[in-house]
Amino acid sequence: MGNMKISTRRWSANLVFLLISSGFHLQFVDAFTDTILQGQSLTTSQTIISAGGNFELGFFSPGKSTKYYVGIWYKKFSEQTIVWVANRDYSFTNPSVVLTVSTDGNLEILEGKISYKVTSISSNSNTSATLLDSGNLVLRNKKSDVLWESFDYPSDTLLPGMKLGYDKRAGKTWSLVSWKSRDDPSPGAFSIEHDANESSQIFNLQGPKMYWTSGVWNGQIFSQVPEMRLSDMYKYNASFNENESYLTYSLRYPSILSRVVLDVSGQVRKLNWHEGTHEWDLFWLQPKTQCEVYAYCGPFGTCTRDSVEFCECLPGFEPRFPEDWNLQDRSGGCVRKADLECVNESHANGERDQFLLVSNVRLPKYPVTLQARSAMECESICLNRCSCSAYAYEGECRIWGGDLVNVEQLPDGDSNARSFYIKLAASELNKRVSSSKWKVWLIITLAISLTSAFVIYGIWGKFRRKGEDLLVFDFGNSSEDTSCYELGETNRLWRGEKKEVDLPMFSFVSVSASTNNFCIENKLGEGGFGSVYKGKSQRGYEVAVKRLSKRSKQGWEELKNEAMLIAKLQHKNLVKVLGYCIERDEKILIYEYMSNKSLDFFLFDPAKRGILNWETRVRIIEGVAQGLLYLHQYSRLRVIHRDLKASNILLDKDMNPKISDFGMARIFGGNESKATKHIVGTYGYMSPEYVLRGLFSTKSDVFSFGVLLLEILSGKKITEFYHSDSLNLLGYAWDLWKNNRGQELIDPVPNEISSRHILLRYINVALLCVQENADDRPTMSDVVSMLGRENVLLSSPNEPAFSYLRGVKPHASQERPEICSLNDVTLSSMGAR
Repeated sequence: MGNMKISTRRWSANLVFLLISSGFHLQFVDAFTDTILQGQSLTTSQTIISAGGNFELGFFSPGKSTKYYVGIWYKKFSEQTIVWVANRDYSFTNPSVVLTVSTDGNLEILEGKISYKVTSISSNSNTSATLLDSGNLVLRNKKSDVLWESFDYPSDTLLPGMKLGYDKRAGKTWSLVSWKSRDDPSPGAFSIEHDANESSQIFNLQGPKMYWTSGVWNGQIFSQVPEMRLSDMYKYNASFNENESYLTYSLRYPSILSRVVLDVSGQVRKLNWHEGTHEWDLFWLQPKTQCEVYAYCGPFGTCTRDSVEFCECLPGFEPRFPEDWNLQDRSGGCVRKADLECVNESHANGERDQFLLVSNVRLPKYPVTLQARSAMECESICLNRCSCSAYAYEGECRIWGGDLVNVEQLPDGDSNARSFYIKLAASELNKRVSSSKWKVWLIITLAISLTSAFVIYGIWGKFRRKGEDLLVFDFGNSSEDTSCYELGETNRLWRGEKKEVDLPMFSFVSVSASTNNFCIENKLGEGGFGSVYKGKSQRGYEVAVKRLSKRSKQGWEELKNEAMLIAKLQHKNLVKVLGYCIERDEKILIYEYMSNKSLDFFLFDPAKRGILNWETRVRIIEGVAQGLLYLHQYSRLRVIHRDLKASNILLDKDMNPKISDFGMARIFGGNESKATKHIVGTYGYMSPEYVLRGLFSTKSDVFSFGVLLLEILSGKKITEFYHSDSLNLLGYAWDLWKNNRGQELIDPVPNEISSRHILLRYINVALLCVQENADDRPTMSDVVSMLGRENVLLSSPNEPAFSYLRGVKPHASQERPEICSLNDVTLSSMGAR
């Protein structure tokens, strides 16, 4: 902060007397002022407050630290949120330390003989330090000229009005530096700086090493921060000229509080204060994942979010430093297995470099766009430039020179997926072709061997199962408590199917033992599909065992679909499948145990509904929304659930929601709709295009979510609520909403409503989700944004589908899809899992 320094002074025992005799009077700051005058001081128990009451300045000790720092924080919040620190590089331990404006006009921190100069100005005229309502601390002279301001020396936080960049004339740099730790505000490992090469980018550095980049400024947003365009509440201003280059932002609504923070982890976070929840809402953060960290996998490496290893080398490349790579340090990246021919400046063998297609990826950073009339011409340009490493053609020719960085492997169906061609030596490509032929012969040989092995294994299995029959008899007659037997995993594959994931198969003996031979005391619930039992392993793990009955409509295909699908999906708001059993014509799935049953157990029971207070309901709503967003957009597979309802939302011991029952779910390859003639689901929750035409898409789940949201807000069940005027819950909600009586829909049982306007906002979101036209409905990404960010403006909904229908009964037609309600398939009267 300017030329800050520590100096040692000779202080005598009668310091106070000398100060008084020299005309300098050390006075304490009066309470609730916003200014420290020259000669006044601030002790560790005193603060000054900005005129509007937004910010407070004083001494603080972060976290568990006992050291003293001078800082600025928000006044209105119970949890201290520091936005600026004066003495980051020097802490004080003595509680008698004071902050003062000294006789030379500078702001100083004094502890005994130690003086820490916060400012270093040459004027010794009558100065004062004032805390403004913007959070800016300014040092002024008697003419009110600003001699120094804290906004010129940011810590880890960028407030509205602060600049990020540099002033060439004054030799001044505006940058952010992270804290060292949560308890230590001294400069940490990460910094945010403006690109000195004037490329209009913001760089996030880890020491001297690039960690993340914002992408190029296009006049409105940075290319790598698309979230900047999501709200109109911010006004961004960028100035790039020969004298100064900087970015700043302001708020269109002064009542809103906002800040940008460089976290100790290196993430840049944009946060807005939410008056309803009294918490900071995360508006956006970058980088979101390890794959977005600049060159995380090094040159020519690819990053995969769902992979345990994260990093792999592009085809034709291998780790540059294998030892470091094995130690999880992938920053060195990859090198070519065979040099390009153009590098050797030799084509004696007649084989020029060639290209290999790399598909389903996020393209590397920093392409150069060239004029080319076709993909062939683009390829020729790259081939004839030795420095060109890869090219892509999508109506325009883009080439990459030198190292390729930040290539990300994307999941199937991702709308951001692209393809490019990487240049490889002809010898490497020939080797890959030969390797492919060899692999074909190897697969054929293995197939024959495995077929023989399975025949032998099947014969052996028959004898083994006979032995297990004896074991079951022994368990049933044993005097021991059979529920304590450990579940035993076998190594069997799906019979006749390819095993796509490593899902444990349990023997029927071990499953039976864990549930005490499926005794009635362990039954948790029952439905048309069969029964659910509570199981317990020898180590004490509790599980839920779903045993399909032979009468169940949910057959082998549904069981396989549910088991394999959930095993591939990993999210905190999705129920986990732990294994399966398919012996003796049994179809059994083993899940994690959910101690608080399902949502409908509480929501539609007048005696239990009060347990769901609004805080819990909001957490359930947001959790289900996050789970659906994961299924639709972020999972390895784009999945449509098709049977979302209250009975399929399970609750753990902390009442956190988990979406269950994926028997009817379908993998979805793109954004288009799919058609079916066999409709499955539950009346009331199914979208109109699905019921009437058999069309389903991610918007089908959005409709179901909207219905579920109205149920949670009202405490009413869609299939059991009828009103004399509107007939059903959707119509009733619509009538109240269009007549500005939406508050009448809100369940009165939880009577501690503190933010009714937020619940009205949720009703608005629900009605947007249940609009008749699927194109009018928001995506789950939009829904999550609307639920979590109060500053996102909501549009007015159209009338919901089926508003005035008691039931969904399409007109008879030989072309219409077969309607099959599967209420008996899912567990609606389920006990604890």
